[in-house]
Amino acid sequence: MAIEDTFGRSLEDLRLSVTDRCNFRCRYCMPREVFGPGFPFLPRGEILSFEEITRLTKLFTKLGVRRLRLTGGEPLLRHDLPVLISQLAAIPQIENIALTTNGSLLTPATAQILYETGLHRITVSLDALDPQISTRMAGVPVDPAQILAAIDAADSAGLGPVKVNMMVRRGLNDQEIIPMARHFRYSGHILRLIEYMDAGTGNGWDRTEMVSAEEARRQIEALWPLDPVAPNRPSETARRYRYRDGAGEIGFIASVTQPFCRNCTRARLTAAGRLYTCLFASEGLDLRAPLRSGMSDDAILQRLRECWRRRTDRYSELRGSIPPPTGKVEMFRVGG
Repeated sequence: MAIEDTFGRSLEDLRLSVTDRCNFRCRYCMPREVFGPGFPFLPRGEILSFEEITRLTKLFTKLGVRRLRLTGGEPLLRHDLPVLISQLAAIPQIENIALTTNGSLLTPATAQILYETGLHRITVSLDALDPQISTRMAGVPVDPAQILAAIDAADSAGLGPVKVNMMVRRGLNDQEIIPMARHFRYSGHILRLIEYMDAGTGNGWDRTEMVSAEEARRQIEALWPLDPVAPNRPSETARRYRYRDGAGEIGFIASVTQPFCRNCTRARLTAAGRLYTCLFASEGLDLRAPLRSGMSDDAILQRLRECWRRRTDRYSELRGSIPPPTGKVEMFRVGG
């Protein structure tokens, strides 16, 4: 039975973080100076098992969830991830399973296995084509050619068209907007430019370093005219455009300048089993303890129902008019 929160928003999408670990240290998510070699990641015993994730997902479907996105950290670091995908794909109510990855571990063989076990779509993060800029953004040596090969591998396996996420930060990679757009024109893949956000507590967010979606769109449209495309669903985060010359599609995610809170249908479950109803939330609902204490499905379902019905989140709409929340959950724990 579908439910609604205090603003009438239904629960339709669930983001499942399968690990808090990542082999990158991207400056907008896990900057190395904050999350260095000694950073304490979750011990194995504190991470939800595949059976626990699947059990919770089945409960979420009773409240209206139909779409899943597997995230991290870097989800491909989770051992035997295809096993989880096969379990989730077997849930009758689930219509679509997607995965977001940095692409560094995505080989042709891995992509094929992911597809065969039930994955439908994939999103790859790539912030620059220039190796030096890409490395500076990722905090580790990154060869963009390897990530581009991973994108093609995903497409060849049946996981395309691939969405390519580029987080744009002024002074770091904004000079790559046009090269990235040029590369992905006519590729069949969909580049999405994302405004630099104040997610988590460690990225030192400064609004002056944000390149607005409108500014990025104007840069691209000066070379290649664009026409808006209607969203597939009201809850989509990206504003879609089509190149007028037939070169494909491009998107802009403007959480800061054009918030989409009023249509948000997403909940986020961390690898530790804590439920967050907003990317910018500071408090989450512990579901691991009830799972492991023997609580019944009905009792857990009631907790989920009450949590969503009380939901009032709309931080991006209020940003600047209210004090920033303290202790916001880190983006690598809830998958962005």
